[in-house]
Amino acid sequence: MWKTVNEHISVAINDDFKHTYKRQLQSTNTDKLFHLTNDTHNFLVKIALKSELDRLESESIGLKLLAQNSRFIIPDCIVTGANIEFSFIVTQWQKLDQQPHSTWNDMGKNLAYMHQKHDQAMFGFDVDNYLATTVQPNRWHKKWDVFYAEERIGWQLQLLAEKGIRFIEPERLINTVKEQLHSHRVTPSLLHGDFWRGNMGFVSTMPSLFNPACYYGDREVDIAMSELFAPLPDDFYTAYDQQYPLSKNYHKRKLVYQLYPILNHANIFAGHYLTQAKQHIEKLTTIGVK
Repeated sequence: MWKTVNEHISVAINDDFKHTYKRQLQSTNTDKLFHLTNDTHNFLVKIALKSELDRLESESIGLKLLAQNSRFIIPDCIVTGANIEFSFIVTQWQKLDQQPHSTWNDMGKNLAYMHQKHDQAMFGFDVDNYLATTVQPNRWHKKWDVFYAEERIGWQLQLLAEKGIRFIEPERLINTVKEQLHSHRVTPSLLHGDFWRGNMGFVSTMPSLFNPACYYGDREVDIAMSELFAPLPDDFYTAYDQQYPLSKNYHKRKLVYQLYPILNHANIFAGHYLTQAKQHIEKLTTIGVK
């Protein structure tokens, strides 16, 4: 495996690379992460099964897009590849600052700047990619309510149904989501797509993002996800709102947008996330968004 990785890196950087040090890092999913160096070059290597090469290649596409369209520090993708058993992505090694971080206002300003670039007229993305390890379909749509209800909520419900899990009649929830978003006017923004604490950090105090699940959609999706699992410091939200104020009634739409990552967790991890998803759906279908 590591001979293949070294060979791919050598071709990519046009220099003979053979690692002299390899350290496994903590990971939040089934991927294995390693810090690889030959004392001159440092890389982060993510290892997955060979069948997951497409996921790693879509990550590479997202990283390049974020680098081109934002002020964030984005690690360069060096190369992706596979051998007979494993696939891998090699990115630039970034030494993240130790917590606590003191420049969350810059994180907020940078996200607002990225969201303010409205270069795309439709909702979706050129390729399907992944939210964590779950396929994320990105067929282009003209209407945001249709895209989100079908490509996000409907898709997750289909995956759950294939596992024998059914919280609600799918069409009922899909129609509810469409109704709740129908009157909300959205101009597509480039989204990180998996915007939570685990996919961000600071490099020499400068905000950095990684592990993207990019597509063009409602900017409120990134904000809603950031508030779900481990809300960011107030400085982040204050700076974002000063740069690009959130639309009226965001606090109500947040319930709709947080359903997608909750359903994804239910699909990946099951357990208490199934209960959380059921409760969230019940709240969503009884409260409504006006």
